[in-house]
Amino acid sequence: MPSTEFRRQLTELTAQLAGRSLDAELDAWLNATWGAGSATYLALKQQCEAGVAQGWLCQREGGGIRYGRVFKPADELQGFSVDVVDMQDIAGPHHVHPLGEIDLIMPIDSAAQFDGRPAGWLVCPPGSAHRPTVTQGRALVLYLLPQGSITFTPA
Repeated sequence: MPSTEFRRQLTELTAQLAGRSLDAELDAWLNATWGAGSATYLALKQQCEAGVAQGWLCQREGGGIRYGRVFKPADELQGFSVDVVDMQDIAGPHHVHPLGEIDLIMPIDSAAQFDGRPAGWLVCPPGSAHRPTVTQGRALVLYLLPQGSITFTPA
């Protein structure tokens, strides 16, 4: 079961995202404000690592990827859903972000990257699409999806 501390941390984080556009400006702001090495980043990474170790995160597996929805969209999370995946040197299923996506990249192996990005944040704007890919090791990635909106595609 997710910790109340984890939900509190995410509630505080998403309060800062309310009404903001999911764009390059938000990407830069997140990395400058709560980038890798910041107290917020380290606290969220610690919670995710503990959740995986304790079995309440990434409870499902498919195609070599461990994953799971932690929280459904909720008002206190500003309408975001929260998912966490555990990936190692693998590309996930292609999908579209109708309303955008905010990713927190947490390498377990220091060189690991997600979609070519190291530890930190990646903001995908509305309508963007990708095959989420982790290279150079293992990483946890926390996804914030507005209204939980994601569309998997055959591409």
